Amino acid sequence: MDILAFQRAKAQHKKLTMVTCYDYAFASILAQTEIDCLLVGDSVAMVYHGHPSTVHATVDMMALHTAAVARGAGKKMVIADLPFLSERQGIDKAMQAVQRLMQAGAHAVKLEGVEGQELLIESLVAAGVPVMGHLGLTPQSVHQLGGHKVQCRDDEGQACLSAQAKRLQVAGCFGVVLECVPAHIAQTVTEQLAIPTIGIGAGGGTDGQVLVLPDILGLDPDFSPKLVKKYCQGFDVVSQAVNTYVQEVQHGIFPSDQHSYS
Repeated sequence: MDILAFQRAKAQHKKLTMVTCYDYAFASILAQTEIDCLLVGDSVAMVYHGHPSTVHATVDMMALHTAAVARGAGKKMVIADLPFLSERQGIDKAMQAVQRLMQAGAHAVKLEGVEGQELLIESLVAAGVPVMGHLGLTPQSVHQLGGHKVQCRDDEGQACLSAQAKRLQVAGCFGVVLECVPAHIAQTVTEQLAIPTIGIGAGGGTDGQVLVLPDILGLDPDFSPKLVKKYCQGFDVVSQAVNTYVQEVQHGIFPSDQHSYS
C-alpha cells in the first residue's frame, strides 16, 4: 500500500483499512494480516503511557514508537502523527520533526487541522513527504473543543468541514481522517473530494476506517465509546492466561519436564 494505492482504492470504491499500532510486537502480527496500513498515532501518549490526552505526545516519543513499528511492519504502509505543537513552531522546526519521523521509518505523516497548516503541507509535499490531514474532532485541540464531542452537527458545520477538506486537498494531502462527524455529513464530504477519507466515528460513507488496535482487541473493559467495536475480549484472554500461569507455578505444574533442560 502506498499513496497511489490510496487513490486507486477510492476510484475503485474499495474500502481502506487502518489501525493504530505502537510497537514491534503488534506490528509483526499486523504485517501478516490483510490490513492496509498502520498509523503510529499520538494516542500512544494515552494508550501506552497513561496520559489523559494526546497533547502529552512528543517528537521523541513518536519517533521511538515509529521506529519500533517500522521494524515489524514488513511491507505495510506506516503513517506517523505529528505531535502537539510540533508543526506550529515555524517551518524549519516542523520540517525537522517530520525528518525525524520519516527517518525513523514512517512513509507518511498525519497532522491535525487546516488553519495555518497549508504552507507546511505544501512545503512537505514539495519535499517529497506524503501528508494525511485530520478534521472533525481533532484530539490535540480537545481543551479548546471542550472535550471529546461530535463535531459539525449542523449545516454551518458541514459547510465548514467541506471547505476545510477541500483546502487540505488543494494543499496536497493524499487523504484525510474524519473523526466524530455525523455519518451523512462525512459521506457528503467524501463525495466532494478526489482524495480518500478515512473515518473514525464518521459512519460507513467514508472511503475507509481506522480504529485503535487495543480497542479492537478489547484490552480495556472500561472503555466503550460509541465509535468502537470490540472484535474480541482481549482483557479476559490476557488476564485468564496470566492467572492460569500463576496457578500452575503455585501448584508445581509449570515448569514441567517439557519446559526444563536435562
